[in-house]
Amino acid sequence: MKINKLSNSGLGIEITDINLKKPLTEKNVSTIRDLWLNYSVAVFPNQELSHFEFENFSLSFGDYGVDSYLVAADSNHPHVIEVRREADEKTVLFGGTWHSDWSFQKNPPSATLLHSKIIPPIGGDTLFCNNIRAYEDLSVDIKENISGLSAIHSAKEVYGDDGFYANEDKNEGRSIRIKTSKSANKKISHPIVINHSETGKKALFVNPVYSVGVDQLSAKESNTILKKLYDHIFQEKYIYRHKWQKNMLIMWDNRSVMHRVDGGFEGYQRLMHRITIK
Repeated sequence: MKINKLSNSGLGIEITDINLKKPLTEKNVSTIRDLWLNYSVAVFPNQELSHFEFENFSLSFGDYGVDSYLVAADSNHPHVIEVRREADEKTVLFGGTWHSDWSFQKNPPSATLLHSKIIPPIGGDTLFCNNIRAYEDLSVDIKENISGLSAIHSAKEVYGDDGFYANEDKNEGRSIRIKTSKSANKKISHPIVINHSETGKKALFVNPVYSVGVDQLSAKESNTILKKLYDHIFQEKYIYRHKWQKNMLIMWDNRSVMHRVDGGFEGYQRLMHRITIK
């Protein structure tokens, strides 16, 4: 296989000259995993995969994660989530705000994989930010201030029974299958600074969608410190903008990056398939 570095943000490695339709050797898996851990986002262009082939590749890197509040379009492939947006769809863009997938879970997914089927001719890029490098660049004072603090994570504002998706206009016809629930109102805490479970590197683990406060601080203090961290993290120097092509597979590390999808493809269809790894 051949590799190509994709950005100066520390994120993004393109891996070519490998056929993901075929079972991976142990050496393949080890090499890909090392590259993924080093660059957080691994990109495999020109991979025309069936659901079955997509599943087999994904399972080389761990068991399936739990996709809270999303329903698979094909019951024969319950772990493959269809991320679809029709050309005439008017709903608020799914995944359009910076987040780390399912950070409100006790054990959030290590990896998310996304495979492209239909790509619009404009817009629809996916952006990633480097939470490891952003932490490393913090001042000593800020590192000391957030050391030992825990962020409160919850899906209540998005997937709760009175959250955003429960109250959106159903006549606008959202294509992604979403279920809302009272269970989304639960809260869980994770350290603001985590140690990556495989590399040992420190990373910021907060995001604007699911981080709803800081355990040890008042609401006002929480908002202040979270805003300061987001203003720092979302600097251009930490961001990799991924431009899609049809039949492209990417795998990213939820422990070291946040991500969001960009708009700008109104009037065009966009179709991806997604799998998370626990």
